[in-house]
Amino acid sequence: MDYDQFFTRALEALKSERRYRVFADLERVVGDFPRAIRHTAAGAQPVILWCSNDYLGMGHHPDVVDAMANTARRMGAGAGGTRNISGNHHPIVELEQVLATNHGKQAALAMNSGYIANWAGISTIAKLLPDCLILSDAGNHNSMIEGVRAAGRERVIFRHNDLVHLEELLARAGRDRPKLIVFESVYSMDGDVGPLHGICDLAKRYQAMTYCDEVHAVGLYGSHGAGYAEEIGAMGRIDVIQGTLGKAYGAHGGYLAGSASLIDAVRSHAPGFIFSTAMPPGVAAAALASVRHLASSQDERRLHRLAVGRTKAALASRGLPMLANETHIVPVMVGDSALCKAASDRLLETHGIYIQPINYPTVARGTERLRITPTPFHDEALIAHLADALDEVWSHFGLDRAGTAAAAE
Repeated sequence: MDYDQFFTRALEALKSERRYRVFADLERVVGDFPRAIRHTAAGAQPVILWCSNDYLGMGHHPDVVDAMANTARRMGAGAGGTRNISGNHHPIVELEQVLATNHGKQAALAMNSGYIANWAGISTIAKLLPDCLILSDAGNHNSMIEGVRAAGRERVIFRHNDLVHLEELLARAGRDRPKLIVFESVYSMDGDVGPLHGICDLAKRYQAMTYCDEVHAVGLYGSHGAGYAEEIGAMGRIDVIQGTLGKAYGAHGGYLAGSASLIDAVRSHAPGFIFSTAMPPGVAAAALASVRHLASSQDERRLHRLAVGRTKAALASRGLPMLANETHIVPVMVGDSALCKAASDRLLETHGIYIQPINYPTVARGTERLRITPTPFHDEALIAHLADALDEVWSHFGLDRAGTAAAAE
């Protein structure tokens, strides 16, 4: 049997739907962010990055880079195995202590990615709660959806940010049944925010646990960079906070923060943690340096918000169809997968701007977009260049400034 034919057909289906993804070969250079080098068959070409989740450029911060390099030289490149076999290396112990303190929780547990933290965290917590009902926001990230599925518990989906629907489902379940509400603070594609206080009010009323994904908020919001929940004074009301170290903190990994008993239970029961090689010491040290820096420095967040505001204003002045929100994510709507890819390609080839197209299944069909993420390092000249380039691309393809794309060529 020719097994490759099945894989080939699957790829052909993606290509026919204009959803096949091509990854640019990029070389980021410390000290030159957001500029980078794109490697092509024709040679190296300069590009400007406009869609990085290294929101504050902390992956290039001297303290972060030095912490990684110096720790690797001192302790080696790898962790030596799972923590169950090799034990805890000291940088990861320090990292977990700082994360717990930053979120006002008793304990934290670092894992190899935010995806794993969500998948392992949600599934393990729900499994340990007898007859648990999981209530999941319809807009939740795939990692949360897979965690809910892996739990093997009854689950219901409430309409995105709809507190009335959530209360209907909670009331139907009753106060005495264990319940876990899973939601996000900042939603990564639309850039909208969850009604955290409203969810916590309902959780208290119906005796439910709360689990909040803060991956697109940690480092960026709150007086200590602890996230959107800190920004609005809701952090102490949430039972479990999940975050990432690979976005605004500029390193790698994910984590959970909560009560000591909950974190210990996940550590002791979650296969995704137990059987995974630990985060390398250098990576943990880099993340620790970044978390510590952003817990005390306000400069990065101040400059970031300034750049976001300038970018939104510049694009609005050109009549570009942005999805309105109050956060740092700037979705520019296209509404067609082929045109979204074509717009991305033209930005790269003609203007030297890298913005990856966002198509289905990351977003719903008909809501395809370019997702722009300004950083403190995108100055006024780069913002003007972006606005000019998008203006030219929209005119070239005849894209509707009101938000609906013209028919694909």
